[in-house]
Amino acid sequence: MNLAPHTVADAVLAHWGHDPHALVQVLRETQAHTHWLSRPLLTHIAQALHLPLAHVEGVATFYRFFHTHPVGHTRVLFSDHITDRMLGSEALLHRLCQRLGVAPGQPDARGRFSVDRTSCTGLCDQGPALLVNHHQVVTRLDATRVDALADLMLAEVPVSDWPADWFKVVNRVHRADALLSGVAADAPSLPSVLAREPQALIDEVARAGLRGRGGAGFSTAFKWQACHDAAGPLRCVVCNADEGEPGTFKDRALLSDHADAVFDGMTIAARAIGAQQGWLYLRGEYRYLLPHLQATLERRRADGLLGRNVAGVMGGLDGSSGFDFDIGIHLGAGAYVCGEESALIESLEGKRGMPRIRPPYPVESGYLGRPTVVNNVETFCAVAHIARRGADWWASLGTASSTGTSIHSVSGDCERPGLYEYPLGTPISRILADCGAHQPQAVQVSGPSGTCVPASDFGRRIAFDDVPSAGGFTVLNRTRDLFEVARHFARFFAHESCGLCTPCRVGTHLVVRRLDKLAHERGAGRGSAFDLERLRELNTLLHSGAHCGLGASACNPLRDTLAHFGQAYAQRTGAAQFEPEFNLDAELSVARRATGRNDPGAHLHTEPLP
Repeated sequence: MNLAPHTVADAVLAHWGHDPHALVQVLRETQAHTHWLSRPLLTHIAQALHLPLAHVEGVATFYRFFHTHPVGHTRVLFSDHITDRMLGSEALLHRLCQRLGVAPGQPDARGRFSVDRTSCTGLCDQGPALLVNHHQVVTRLDATRVDALADLMLAEVPVSDWPADWFKVVNRVHRADALLSGVAADAPSLPSVLAREPQALIDEVARAGLRGRGGAGFSTAFKWQACHDAAGPLRCVVCNADEGEPGTFKDRALLSDHADAVFDGMTIAARAIGAQQGWLYLRGEYRYLLPHLQATLERRRADGLLGRNVAGVMGGLDGSSGFDFDIGIHLGAGAYVCGEESALIESLEGKRGMPRIRPPYPVESGYLGRPTVVNNVETFCAVAHIARRGADWWASLGTASSTGTSIHSVSGDCERPGLYEYPLGTPISRILADCGAHQPQAVQVSGPSGTCVPASDFGRRIAFDDVPSAGGFTVLNRTRDLFEVARHFARFFAHESCGLCTPCRVGTHLVVRRLDKLAHERGAGRGSAFDLERLRELNTLLHSGAHCGLGASACNPLRDTLAHFGQAYAQRTGAAQFEPEFNLDAELSVARRATGRNDPGAHLHTEPLP
């Protein structure tokens, strides 16, 4: 029985206690039933939460998984990462659209289904892949599976009745080290770890030399200490599981197979800084993991490892009361920028995911103004191991300045895509050999915002003082056009810009337009050295003038490919002098259609009329 949209919204609002900070969750769960968010429905939600309609509409239009216009009841989104394209995802998308009789992004006439693209879904090792209704994932697509998918959609078969094998996600671990091997059975229990003094836990992490595994490599202990020392009785721990960097899927495996270690790490951090509330910010593309994670939290509550008086430990920074700590799950709605910690906190508070102006930093004023520690999934997993096996053990792995191990999400042109864990300091060449890379010309390390490493530098090492990595490791062989790879990444950054600052909002689109000009088949030879110089200037502008890391790193693929694969650009710059991209005569086509004219006098050039 289909309920009225307002009735659905009222039930969801009641579930979330009419908390305005839960707005993103309210919109997500309401849309799961109503398929899209009409203006009257948004008005109803705004009134129920005592929020301005402009605020609610602003949130609904910020996240790409929310729809403020009608879409198909079954919404299929093809993953559009470069590895999916390398495996033929574009041809499969058009095949499905042809079978269904729809154009990409447009629902069919009866509103039954729609097909479109989305950013990387975290399934690069088993693509091409797609999302269904922002919930289920379908992996290992080929023409046969797409044809079968079309038949089911045309027959309006419920997604729950589709073949179970389609939804299977396999975490292929080809090399496991400290983290992926799991916590040893004879390791000290969590209650014994929590019995230590908060400062002792921070000191242990400091001696281990643990640095955040999100890419920046900031000292974990320094962040914890600053939060511990901040003023205020209430504190928060947040696990950043918004693994949105294209080409990265290590958090997917840790949350699937090692969720207890992640939650152990969060609980240890809470004990160290005196936090009462924890949040796991789960990226929207990992919605299918939500039941498993919720069940894990419920089991931990039943075992006394979450909730009131955790493990019977005296808590609070003064040690005078029980250690009370619980963890909630916030599901994202599709916004790459929410991987930035302050934007993530804004989203947790029910707002658009806009990076904050700092200072103050989250450790001083984070979630709801409370001192807040934000670390990523792998970092918390490492904390769980360090607290049990000791700082000396972790420091013995890796190098002096880059201690411990790091997990790599390997995909692209290799025989064995999947997960590889190595001590930091491991050469790139070792990883390429182990994954079966054949004639690689480059590796994109740490996703588009990272570093494109050419074959001449494969002797470099994965380490914070050499090639830092957030986990992505995309292999590109000699058949790949690195110009087109950089152009694809440029489109990704332009699409994902939050629009807060002008350098990023405008600059990313200027980069795309300049690259599109160079790539334009009909405009071959229009590019010149002037265009390359403008691209270099845009790189400098974004890197120095953008508000957050998204804009600052948006030109990294352009910078690296220009430096190492300049011929890919030079062959597209045949013009001796600059030729403008803007075509005034083409822009006048609208006026010609309005006036019904197409005679020579209505054109600004003498080329033959179409």
